[in-house]
Amino acid sequence: MTNSNRPILVGVGQLLDRPTNLKQAMSPLDMMAATARVAILDAGLGVDVLHEIDALAVVSSVGDAMVQNPPAALAKRLGITRAEQKLTSVGGNTPQLLVNHYASAISKGDASFVLLTGAEALDTLIKATKSGQPVDWHEDTEGEPVLFGTERKGTNETEKAHGLMAPIVAYPLFENALRHHYGRSMEAHQTSLGKLFSPFTKIAANNPYAWFPTQRSAKEISTVSVSNRYVGFPYTKYLNSVIQVNQSASMLLTSEAKAQQLGIDASRWVYLHGCADMHDVWHVSERINFHSSPALTAGISQAMQMAEVTTQQIDYFDLYSCFPAIVQITKDVLGVTENDPRALTQTGGLPYFGGAGNNYSMHGIAAMIERLRNAPGTMGLVTANGWYVTKHSVGIYSTQRPNTEFVRTEPSVLQQQLDALDHPTLCTAPSGTGQVETYTVLFGRNGEAEKGLIVGRLDNTDRFVAYTKSEPSILQDLLSNDPIGRTGTVSSNGKTNLFEFSAMPPSSK
Repeated sequence: MTNSNRPILVGVGQLLDRPTNLKQAMSPLDMMAATARVAILDAGLGVDVLHEIDALAVVSSVGDAMVQNPPAALAKRLGITRAEQKLTSVGGNTPQLLVNHYASAISKGDASFVLLTGAEALDTLIKATKSGQPVDWHEDTEGEPVLFGTERKGTNETEKAHGLMAPIVAYPLFENALRHHYGRSMEAHQTSLGKLFSPFTKIAANNPYAWFPTQRSAKEISTVSVSNRYVGFPYTKYLNSVIQVNQSASMLLTSEAKAQQLGIDASRWVYLHGCADMHDVWHVSERINFHSSPALTAGISQAMQMAEVTTQQIDYFDLYSCFPAIVQITKDVLGVTENDPRALTQTGGLPYFGGAGNNYSMHGIAAMIERLRNAPGTMGLVTANGWYVTKHSVGIYSTQRPNTEFVRTEPSVLQQQLDALDHPTLCTAPSGTGQVETYTVLFGRNGEAEKGLIVGRLDNTDRFVAYTKSEPSILQDLLSNDPIGRTGTVSSNGKTNLFEFSAMPPSSK
């Protein structure tokens, strides 16, 4: 028997809840308890082993769970009596961040048997609200949960004033910058988005845990139609992450020594070979540019070095996919080309599998673990993203035992290097001449263009955020002609800013 504290993942569980009526709907706690038990069984254990858990972390729900202290309530349900309990801060990066953190804790002997879990029941909550039949999921718990991570608002006041707190507003800014960076026409780039995400829908269509198990063609995804309106240009509805789901996933981490003590068969073991956690310049309006991620570039490099692998040696990916922009940025970091045969998702991706709030990557990791168990010795890479290409976590996995001991570099080491990078300063009340860096057009539910949003640079290189006038001719110009690089004047009324083009160009897509 080994005495190794080398960390391993040994059990996973997933669940999708489609109740026929609201009375039958599962609460987030119901789902977490269920997937935790599935993870125990997946490890080849009985539920009586739950008392061995010494660390329990719950991923924060986007929807109101109606429970003051979810980890305490879940521990009570499962009979977990001696575990450290944590509730994560907000962020889609948190499931992979939890794996990285607790793998390190296990390697140091600070934990031995860890349960990570999360759930969303936003579909039920929204339907209950609309029907006037609110669900009662309240459970009495004592005390406030201990927070894992730091709660920090994702936007500043200028961004909020211009709607940039919504992902459906922020991510199109990255997408249009990427299209300009690639040198594509609007039509060619729109076609490329459909080609990028159509394979995702095929995987979702064959995934029993997918919320939208429907295969769609590239043309259907990228073309505007009655059922596929623009949301934030150039994204149609089918290119947006969908958070209105009822999904849960859980996983178990332990050490080699503890796994042998518990009698977990080695065929269930999956190792974390490499990892990294980092964030870009925090506010979108101060990013270095809108077509890359220095943090993700550095983090993937760190994880690859730790795992002693290259992109060519990765057999499977699950890239965070809330919107096409983050997938393309990650592909560029990895050097994955358009004709690469490797699938970019194991689940079907957030727009099709379902954007299970902060917990999506728990599903991505669970699916990756199952994939690797079915192909022993292969390697898989998972990326997780929080806010707006802001927070990133990376994990590289395999059933193959690593050649070296697990040593996680403290995130602060890499973050200090990233924080030292020069970046633009935001001017909150701009005045004068400016040039467009990126943009989007925001649409209403009726499919009509409503607002134009510009991010640009003043003559002194300061960054600004501004609306355009909502005149149909101006909005149509933004939809027909690439405005990036064009100049105009920007002014402020003290609350929001206005950008006006110097001239309207002839139409040329």
